[in-house]
Amino acid sequence: MNLKQYIKEYHEGRSDWFIEEVQSVTAQQRVMNVLNLKDYLDGKHKILQKEPYMYNGKEFHPRKIVLQYAKTLLNFQKAYLLKNPITITGKERIVKEYQKVNKQGKFDRLNYKILDKMLKYGQVYEYVYLDKNTIKSKLIDASEGYPVWNDENEMIAFVQAYTVTGVDYYVIYSEDTVETYNNKGGQLRLTGRYANLSGLPIVYHTQNELSETDGKSELEDWISILDNMEDLISKYMDTFYKFMDPIAVSIGQQLKGELPSEVVGKGINLDDGGDFRLEQNKTDYQTFEVLYKTLLQALLDISQTPAVSLNKTDVSNLSEVSIKLLFQLAEIKASINEQYMREGIEQRFEKIRRLLEYKGITFTDEEFESLGLVFQYALPSSDKEVIENMKALREMKGISLETLLEHNPYVNDVQQELMRLKEENNTTYSSEVNNKTQDVVLKKM
Repeated sequence: MNLKQYIKEYHEGRSDWFIEEVQSVTAQQRVMNVLNLKDYLDGKHKILQKEPYMYNGKEFHPRKIVLQYAKTLLNFQKAYLLKNPITITGKERIVKEYQKVNKQGKFDRLNYKILDKMLKYGQVYEYVYLDKNTIKSKLIDASEGYPVWNDENEMIAFVQAYTVTGVDYYVIYSEDTVETYNNKGGQLRLTGRYANLSGLPIVYHTQNELSETDGKSELEDWISILDNMEDLISKYMDTFYKFMDPIAVSIGQQLKGELPSEVVGKGINLDDGGDFRLEQNKTDYQTFEVLYKTLLQALLDISQTPAVSLNKTDVSNLSEVSIKLLFQLAEIKASINEQYMREGIEQRFEKIRRLLEYKGITFTDEEFESLGLVFQYALPSSDKEVIENMKALREMKGISLETLLEHNPYVNDVQQELMRLKEENNTTYSSEVNNKTQDVVLKKM
């Protein structure tokens, strides 16, 4: 089913079909969920809705402690995967051109934003376009984007809708055109129609058990645990302050008269056998500690965050293998996020190839298929050991120079590094590999 058939079947062929599409119940539910998540990240937590109550005949305003653990966990997941820029690999000519596009369009920064939005809201959209001979991308927020899917879950159009100072704006993306509308003045009108050179926007989304086209935010798995942690610590603080005012209890007859305060300080005099003490409730801090630690550990487990990253584990005298075991869950989570990013970036590569053709730059299928991505996780490790392993492999001719550079923790642009190595004349790379060997390898490549 194409877009024309979709409009005819579901919107009776109306020219303003996109308004009804945006206002559908399913679309509005998804957008409201995104807005609620934004409010949560902004600090509007459930604990802040706690009402005051009466205590000892007076109105008592309970403590409302907000824990922004969600931001910390999200920052860890983003940095773990994309702290080191993604390395583009493949045949020299195409990699050189794509690296140029990558730098001009600042796609490394864009990748970080994409992962950020995808983890927070479940999905985000990227539109690749040509701007004054420069290939760029813009992100469309999940609260503004409305993909249009046919009955086979194929995206046939995309609607961007947003409101500014009471005016509704619509951008309609189809395979061939981009149209803009607004209702300024109270009436919907077409304000522009442009050729769409790159096709429909790219949809980045996480896995959702209830939908193949929509993602699910990471926050949705954490919020209930964080709400209970905030409620627990807030109630404990209330309990602590309530019990700070003890009740004085005097047993026996108090003697008349007082000792001069300037001699022995303030005090009271009791008859023989008398007693005086301050009575107060005892707080069960052990139970609080156990409950809070249990909730925190559950939060770390569900988010697949190593406790060591939040200073919750002693890491003294640990081997590198032990460190890797501590970060095993983070490795698994990063590999899942990598697949989401890889799927979208591969679509971006196809659109870049399409736009480069308009600039007269073409590639063969063999060159395009050689393109690859290498993600370097921010796993604590000894770079010295990695380099020694690669050196040993190189000396035994078990690894090519290009593959060595792809996995070098200090190199992000492989082709640029190869050119630099080629320009050098008197550098020895190992005890058995000299410049002559290197030049032969470069010529073969």
